[in-house]
This record gives sequence, structure tokens and C-alpha cells, in this order.
Amino acid sequence: MDAWNPRYLRPHTGRTEQEMVFTTGSGEDFTIWNLVDFDTSRYYSRYSRVTPALRAGTVEVRCEYVGEETTDVEVSYKMTALTDKGVDSLKSFEGAAFADMINGWKRSVDQHLDVLLASDIR
Repeated sequence: MDAWNPRYLRPHTGRTEQEMVFTTGSGEDFTIWNLVDFDTSRYYSRYSRVTPALRAGTVEVRCEYVGEETTDVEVSYKMTALTDKGVDSLKSFEGAAFADMINGWKRSVDQHLDVLLASDIR
């Protein structure tokens, strides 16, 4: 995503590992992320995601090897509004808006695939 600009707090290098902490966004969209489950053998990650002005929840990512150049990825969000404004913000996690967000992530991953494949998170 074009707006994705994480600030890594733990570890400062941004290396993906269990208990990593980073932040994204600003203002009402300031979000704190914590990687609470990370299992490279199962290709599974679960993040806690808290946007204090709006919502909190988890994001699960499950990957399954399909072939030499193909991976199926399942992403699920479980979110709870923290404020009245947060109730409206949950609409971006429903229906077509959610599909657009996930497809945006797919485009971003595809654009950065060479860097991702070279990383040591696998």
C-alpha cells in the first residue's frame, strides 16, 4: 500500500519475528501493531492491531504453498469499535471495501516481491 510506512520499535531493524512491535498512520489512524503469533513452519501470523481513536482487533494471515510460483493467502480481520467514530470506520472492513483493501495489498506485494523473497522472514 502506498501509505504503508511502518515505524519499527521492536526490533528496530523491522525483521519479522514474534513480539515485534511497529506503528503506522497518524492522527486518528495512528495504529499500534504487535505480532503475537508467528509460525514459519505453518506459514501463519496473527497481529494485534489497535487504533486507539477508532478500533482494536486482530489480523490473521495464513499462507499455503500451491506450486513453485503460487501461494494461497487467507487474511482475516476481527475488529471492535472503540468509539462512536470507530463504528463507522469498521465499514472499511466489510464487503467490497474489504475486497478492495486486500486487492491493494496483493498489488503491493506483487510490486515488491523481489525484496520480499530476499528477506529472512521465511
